[in-house]
Amino acid sequence: MKGRDSRRSVTRRHFLKETVTGAAATAAITAGTVSAQTAPEPSPSGAGIKIPPEFGAAATAEGRDQVFPMSGAEVFAKACKDEGVAALFCCPGNYTVTHALANAGIPTYGGRHEGSMAHAADAFIRSTGELAIASGTEGPGFTDMICAIAAANAARTPLLVVASNMAIAQEDTEAGIQLGYQQPTTEGLRKYGKRLITPRRVHEYAGYAFRQLKSGVPKPVHLDFPSEVASAKFKDSSELEYFHNKSHYRTESRPAPSSKDITRAIDLIKASQRPMIVSSNGVFYRKAWDALKRFAEKAQIPVVESGAMKGQFSDASPLSANAAPSALASADLVLLVGQHCMPAVGEFAFGPDAKFIRIDQQHEDIGRNMPIDLGIVSCELAALEALAELTPKMTHVAWVAEIASARKKFEDQNLEYYKTALTYTDAVHPAVIAKELGDFLYRGKLPKEQTTIASGGYGIARYVRRELRGFRPGQIMNGAYQYGAIGPDVGYAVGVAAGVQLGAGPQAPYRGHPIVCITGDAGFGYTAMEIDTMAKHRLPVVVIVYNNNAWGTWVQAADQPLALPIHLFQENLRYDKLAEALGGFGEYVTTPTAFRPALERAYDLAAKERKPVVINCQGKKEFWDRQRYPPGSLGKIEPGCMSYYH
Repeated sequence: MKGRDSRRSVTRRHFLKETVTGAAATAAITAGTVSAQTAPEPSPSGAGIKIPPEFGAAATAEGRDQVFPMSGAEVFAKACKDEGVAALFCCPGNYTVTHALANAGIPTYGGRHEGSMAHAADAFIRSTGELAIASGTEGPGFTDMICAIAAANAARTPLLVVASNMAIAQEDTEAGIQLGYQQPTTEGLRKYGKRLITPRRVHEYAGYAFRQLKSGVPKPVHLDFPSEVASAKFKDSSELEYFHNKSHYRTESRPAPSSKDITRAIDLIKASQRPMIVSSNGVFYRKAWDALKRFAEKAQIPVVESGAMKGQFSDASPLSANAAPSALASADLVLLVGQHCMPAVGEFAFGPDAKFIRIDQQHEDIGRNMPIDLGIVSCELAALEALAELTPKMTHVAWVAEIASARKKFEDQNLEYYKTALTYTDAVHPAVIAKELGDFLYRGKLPKEQTTIASGGYGIARYVRRELRGFRPGQIMNGAYQYGAIGPDVGYAVGVAAGVQLGAGPQAPYRGHPIVCITGDAGFGYTAMEIDTMAKHRLPVVVIVYNNNAWGTWVQAADQPLALPIHLFQENLRYDKLAEALGGFGEYVTTPTAFRPALERAYDLAAKERKPVVINCQGKKEFWDRQRYPPGSLGKIEPGCMSYYH
């Protein structure tokens, strides 16, 4: 409250009392647990920020019955609804298709930038395992989505991209100069793509899309709709080609492992002293976490996670090796399960003498990048069920004890970093953010399974990921997986929050709870306008921004006066004020002791108000200097909680 006159302070306090609902909230304000400075200022005209009433009306409306006569867009929307598409993320554009999808009753989120909303759709899928659509419009709108499509491709996300195109009749006229053949643009960034040019085949190609999305190793699918297809009219199904339901155009069957391969795998496990399982994307998408748990516990094999999402194997288990990086090199047998994006030799921290078993659905990918001793072509769920049933009970007492020792060593190191960070009192060190966030989420009043995380940032991630833990599937969305796109974090948080608020997939037991997003000041600048998207869709997100006034690359030009400004921002920017101006709330934290109280206020306010809160943590770029401010910039170890790209 320093620097504010008393009348203004009273106005802000009364504003909070008016907007925070319920007696408990008012009591919290009176007790000082909710900061008065978090309320957004009224505009000079006296009219406060408000959500248009149309949002409330849409929330209570029911989807239309999908019956003939239908347009091509409505036929496609019916297929999406029948396939259980859980959400649509878009901006204005591609109106015929997006309106049909929304009117079919698919939950729809409209944002501020098509690229951000494509990232949101990707994150929704990574945290729920359910299908989502990202929509774009022709030309510039579609190209805005390319980074998000590439990131989804690297993460092996089954993202459905639908993009409009102008009329085929206008080809070669340069009308609007937006018509284009989109498919070559996403070549190499998708599993399947098609420009629809024959209206009668619109449902057939929906079948092509869902066959690719729901079988094998997932990747994005890209369909573009010229207006002749989207707006075509059909009196009844006889006017459509291949108008069959999903049971006729695809199968739920999955490849199962051969008994010979399972026997060989068990023999390798029996001969091993220090086996380890790497659980990745395929375990999540096949919902194989229960089979993984049975197998690991029966054979007493430690588990470490990689992938675009984490939590398939609980960090509460003594078999979890996520926080035991120093033990990875001791493993003598590694079972890679669902590791669709395969690391090259040396990317994972396992020793050179370790043997490898890889379980994957794609026969031709086994053996790529890393030599293997046994390849098993199988659905991850089927393989883990077979191993859980046929592997005899085992003990690896010394190995499990080594994992426990490595975990303690790692936690002790984190604590030392935290103690050192507390001595820097003129700014907020990332080790303080990491430790206090971990304590708040997992060792405080909240159930440790409750809060879902959108894990982003670059330098801040090297600290915070050391403290993040997963106790149930989909609890951590790993934004930087493989592609490492700069800036999608707030967009990712829109998708994660939407999944939690809808209770989609494994998020169902945690429906309605706030989520936490971690990002840096560089990344925040890319997708910060989606704070408005969160506010208008009532998505409770606590966005932690590590504000160190620079790109993380500044050290590369630290002794080059002419080059250094390339890497620097203005200092002490108020990202919290931006959040307030966009309908959210803000906290500005400038000392290490102020972070935890601000985090508690922010989480409480997000839960009560169903809106985003940005915690602007003022750091400084010099914290990455290991000589002046140890421990400085930290490295990473893949896989596990320290992992960044895996």
